[in-house]
Amino acid sequence: MSTIEQVKPAPVRSTEGARGIRGWWENGRSFLTEVRNEMRRVTWPSRREVYATTVVVIITSAFFGLYLFSLDQLLTLVVQWIFRSFGAA
Repeated sequence: MSTIEQVKPAPVRSTEGARGIRGWWENGRSFLTEVRNEMRRVTWPSRREVYATTVVVIITSAFFGLYLFSLDQLLTLVVQWIFRSFGAA
């Protein structure tokens, strides 16, 4: 069965108006039941997978942080050189 076939269509609201507290309670209960069923189908990552992806994120963030810092310093030097060359600073 495909994922599309598993999706339940949303209930159509009646034109009778609000059903009061009972309708709210039924909607809330239905929602929480569907959430619980979805949570059972989730494939949770293992501790090792979480650790590995966390390390990748930290290393990538550090690399790009250093790269952008270096680029900023270089551009600062270039702009200061241009200003000094034209006597603006």
